[in-house]
Amino acid sequence: MKRRTFLSLLGAAGTSTLVGGNAQAAGNHHFEGYPDSFGVLFDSTQCIGCRKCEAACNEVNELPQPEVPFDDLSVLETQRRTDAASYTVVNKYHPEDAADPVYRKMQCNHCQEPACASACFVKALKKTETGAVIYDESVCVGCRYCMIACPFNIPAYEYNKALDPAVMKCTMCYPRLQEGKLPGCVKACPKEALVFGKRETLLKLARLKIQKFPQRYLDHIYGENEMGGTNWLYITGTPYEQIGMREDLGTTPAPKLTSGALAAVPMVVGLWPVLLGGLYYMNKRRDKAAQRAKEEAVSEAVSVTQNEAQATLKQAKEKAEEEKQAAIKREVQKALDEAAKQQSADNDDEEA
Repeated sequence: MKRRTFLSLLGAAGTSTLVGGNAQAAGNHHFEGYPDSFGVLFDSTQCIGCRKCEAACNEVNELPQPEVPFDDLSVLETQRRTDAASYTVVNKYHPEDAADPVYRKMQCNHCQEPACASACFVKALKKTETGAVIYDESVCVGCRYCMIACPFNIPAYEYNKALDPAVMKCTMCYPRLQEGKLPGCVKACPKEALVFGKRETLLKLARLKIQKFPQRYLDHIYGENEMGGTNWLYITGTPYEQIGMREDLGTTPAPKLTSGALAAVPMVVGLWPVLLGGLYYMNKRRDKAAQRAKEEAVSEAVSVTQNEAQATLKQAKEKAEEEKQAAIKREVQKALDEAAKQQSADNDDEEA
């Protein structure tokens, strides 16, 4: 098990233990949204498909450069979705009975009661008072429940990243909001198709536009009520389903719809730390046993080698001693033989 993965899981276990009771955010609790939260109003009748918003998002969030440069508008003909390297994309549509194409910008809609945050039992995703739904990579365990829970199919995952992959999505430029700046895409839009402001103010602006130009707009502000409301709002003169937007979502917040299924999450959250702890203990115990067996094997091998070396040394010493005594014996005998010969020679001389 990789260290970061284990730490993430351990963090999840610890955190989930702490917040286990709050996992029922997907249960009976219904959050109405922050009253003074911000949002963005997208007017599809103003969008010209220039992709300036995509380029700004890429720059602000320091994302990888795309294969197709932002000044190449041919990609608009392809129905794209957000991914790990693109927090926002603009697609081009050719609605029925429409003389001109219609463009629609896609990104996280920052739900009033986000299903992704409700499904996240480690609270890696959080709805802030600004209206932005933000993500904390440091506590994410990579379960990707958020991707399953999102009714707009927005969160993406860094599948191509071997180490520390993360969930990637628009944060409404939360760091910039904290500095009093506009979201990057809003600032870059040359046609004011994107308007940033208090959500309530944007709803009033949208109603005013619809009332003033009834021939231009449908009498429907997308996001005012869909899935309990979103902080990203849309107005258009084209049926939403013809520009790739679901109209079957209803007005019930996703967490309430999934409360039955997600009711099991607390149990899973409660069991997961135990399971992870058990797996960790078993792995540690197995590792210790393996390490102990390895040390014992090495110690035994060293002992055998030392014994064999000592025995060999002893045999060598004994052999050397035997050879030494034999050499001494030979020299002594040689000396005695020479002495005997000399004595015999001396006796012969005297007799002569």
